[in-house]
Amino acid sequence: MLAMPSLLKAQPIPGAAPESAKALSQGEWPAYAGTYAASRYSPLTQIDRTNAKNLHVAWRWKSPDMAVKQANPSVGPSAVNESTPLMVGGVLYTSTSLSQVAAIDAATGVTKWVYDPKIYENGLGIPANLGWLHRGVAYWRNGDDERIVILTAFAQLIALDARTGKPVPTFGKDGRIDLVESLRRPIDRNYYTMTSPPVIVRGVIVVGSSVFDWWGSRPSPPGDVRGLDGATGRLLWTFHTVAQGEEPGAETWEKESWKEAGNANVWAPMSADEELGYVYLPVSTPTNDYYGGHRLGDGLYGESLVCLDVTTGKKVWHYQIVHHGLWDYDLPAAPNLIDITVEGKPVKAVAQVTKQGLIYVFDRVTGQPVWPIEEQPVPASSVPGERASKTQPIPSKPAPFDIQGATNENLIALTPEIHKEAIDIAAAYDRGGLYTPPTERGMIQVPGNGGGASWAGAAIDPESGTLYVGTQRLPSLIMIRKPEPWESPYDFIGVSSYVPGPRGLPLLKPPFGSMVAIDMNSGEHRWRIPVGRSVALPPIQKLGIREQLGLPGRSWALLTKTVMIVVQMGYVGQMRFVPGLNMPIRDLFNRDPHLWVYDKTTGEMLAEIDLPANATGAPMTYMAGGKQFIVFPVGGAKLVEELIAVSL
Repeated sequence: MLAMPSLLKAQPIPGAAPESAKALSQGEWPAYAGTYAASRYSPLTQIDRTNAKNLHVAWRWKSPDMAVKQANPSVGPSAVNESTPLMVGGVLYTSTSLSQVAAIDAATGVTKWVYDPKIYENGLGIPANLGWLHRGVAYWRNGDDERIVILTAFAQLIALDARTGKPVPTFGKDGRIDLVESLRRPIDRNYYTMTSPPVIVRGVIVVGSSVFDWWGSRPSPPGDVRGLDGATGRLLWTFHTVAQGEEPGAETWEKESWKEAGNANVWAPMSADEELGYVYLPVSTPTNDYYGGHRLGDGLYGESLVCLDVTTGKKVWHYQIVHHGLWDYDLPAAPNLIDITVEGKPVKAVAQVTKQGLIYVFDRVTGQPVWPIEEQPVPASSVPGERASKTQPIPSKPAPFDIQGATNENLIALTPEIHKEAIDIAAAYDRGGLYTPPTERGMIQVPGNGGGASWAGAAIDPESGTLYVGTQRLPSLIMIRKPEPWESPYDFIGVSSYVPGPRGLPLLKPPFGSMVAIDMNSGEHRWRIPVGRSVALPPIQKLGIREQLGLPGRSWALLTKTVMIVVQMGYVGQMRFVPGLNMPIRDLFNRDPHLWVYDKTTGEMLAEIDLPANATGAPMTYMAGGKQFIVFPVGGAKLVEELIAVSL
């Protein structure tokens, strides 16, 4: 018999307001990652090491996008179904790839209401960057006024009544605000979108954006971050992620290149300390990703962790993690808030995982590094007009959580013959350490721009101070070339592609995908486990290897008081062009989908549950009807988009 839900003792969640901690203790999931601390932690205990093997699919919810796309073929396919729902008061709230919003009974999976903003009818085609995808919504409450807030593709901010799904008439214009209109310069809407949910702290909605990464527009849309009044939608403040005019940091953009520089946007989820009233921004790379001859200098606040006062939008502190970025090493995930004890002293910390396989840890109040960060010399660029930074900041702790650099030692070596073949493949290109600049011949980048860590981010156990980060070994080939006149207004552009290994194998040594546990009190690694059954790779089958080597795919960790739950994505195919669409698309494929349950202290596998499809976004957990559920999105492209709920 399953235990009935009860008010659990609230585990202190770093920076969480009392109502957020209370919601978690009641079995709710009120924010994208549980709370704005981005912990991906719940104190629930019903699923534990003794019964995890009994988990099964409880219900499946089909996205209303499927019917829209069948009725409107011109909409085109979605990319990946990435939305992680919230759960408040027994109701799940989720977005869809087409920026619809749905309310779902949390116990049964039955739809309560759906709101369709019909943004696919605006004649702009598929949104920028990755196309139709969305990661979730935010919840806002003031007394009896409960709202669901969504940032749509094509940059609209919409507030809905959480009970009815109808737009709130007193918010913006009939519940909707066009966020393009308040940007500081006109932009092409086909280069600007929004995919991650906003942060709402102290009545302020903080919004980022997703800007087309590369080189198609000059100037590129600005990546400014804005704060709006949660009740009315009135613009309160704007923070320039490319410092402007007389602002501090503008001097890091040589020859006043700040005037036209764009991007440096915050596309990944943000986090916030509700008690301090601070919001933490993981800022991405300035235009264009792989060539910066038009923007010489360090370029603040590109690829920086920035802390803002949420009420005023004023910068509290910042730290630039990559100077003059040339690698698409934008900060890919929400910074994790964690309270730790270092050398006997308590620290309110914030940890930023990166694509580089590094973790930067700061006092989240002052911005001071918890452990020393040293500026280390790195190679110069050989590309005409380019000037790479002479140094890059490398943290002394924690040690890198994945391999760095396309050295012979890091190439696959399942047999001596395979290792030689891998060396021959790599020898056709330039390669070196972590910050080897891209070249015209082509440079193999390790970690690739898909991670290391990706937007899956990390999970935090507030009880032990342990950080769990999923990482994948996917090398990128970055090739710099002159563009065609019609292609780009820049002198050079960079093109990224995947580097396959010998005999259909990955190029890099295993584990191809893994989960790493790090004690953040000491900065020491605790363990690494492979994620994914490598037997699902045909070349591994052919070699007869039975050892678990993991799979090269994005993994998400979810923590409870008792266990760690992990799901993994399938794989995305090569780009293909579809007549009538304004951008190439990629197909999504399932690959040996499972849900795994682990002992979070030791990494011991406790259960391996077959799934009907791979997860495509982060899992969450809650209590409803006396049961603990785990819910995650699946599907996208040609695959059916759903939410899958798992329970005992």
